[in-house]
Amino acid sequence: MARRRPNLALALAAALFAGRAEAFPHVVQPGDTLASLAERYYGNVERERLLVAANALDLPGVVGGGVGIVAGMRLEIPAVGHHRTSATDTWDALAARLLGGGHRAALLARANGTSPWLAPAEGTEIVIPYNLPVVLSLADSTASVARRWLGDPDLAWELDHYNGLRGRRPSAGELVLVPLVELQLTDEGRARALQAAAETRAQGGGGVRELQRRVDAEIPALLAEVRAGRYADAISRGVRLSSTPDLPRATRARIERLLLEAWAAHDAHGLAAAACAAWRELDPEAVVDPVWMSPKLVRACGSSG
Repeated sequence: MARRRPNLALALAAALFAGRAEAFPHVVQPGDTLASLAERYYGNVERERLLVAANALDLPGVVGGGVGIVAGMRLEIPAVGHHRTSATDTWDALAARLLGGGHRAALLARANGTSPWLAPAEGTEIVIPYNLPVVLSLADSTASVARRWLGDPDLAWELDHYNGLRGRRPSAGELVLVPLVELQLTDEGRARALQAAAETRAQGGGGVRELQRRVDAEIPALLAEVRAGRYADAISRGVRLSSTPDLPRATRARIERLLLEAWAAHDAHGLAAAACAAWRELDPEAVVDPVWMSPKLVRACGSSG
């Protein structure tokens, strides 16, 4: 399949913000398939499974789970992030702020070719791994997850430490975060990621971006709670995250979309309708489609006006 070339605007974004790529959204267009998107953004159709996992498309019982993508769906395209260090940064503090836990400092340092006991040099642009949320099946273990996503079952120890398991085998339905560093993008994928990062910074500068990173570190847990049917936990977390000031619209939209599902599962129709209204206001491209949304969600969105 021929690789599409980025248009002039995307190429300009790449030139202006070189080196700042990170995960970005894609609204599914007619004719899109997961394989074509994997080829378009990664140059590798095998990355289709990454898009499936990152967007919870493989889980029956979850909106979008077990069905193909349809026009109007918003997908997250995984990519690594970047951060320029300051004089006061430490690997522990960076890991806590950017990856959700100071115990992840060792992996963050290794991902950047150094050791956690060596302070990051001021002004260095470091790579931030993409946290892929994986909900384990009955047959899964950290070794099988490490084999599937890191290419080596012997890296199970790394997943154990990263997720604070302390040697415990995680149970079915439990969330495991897999830090991905090798996510090479095509020219178009990189340009789209750079454009998304530039738009985020334009909303409020570096302070907003740092705030979003802290919230982003919790969104995989929110998604896992919805996936696993722990709706009370999801509501508690989602309401707290949604009250964070100065978040970018795309982040708020994602939180409201997950709250919509949690409130609807609790039969809290009014709150589900409010979440749907907020989601649609924050994301003008949001589509309420009965093909991939449950009847409860369609009803909630229908009553949201």
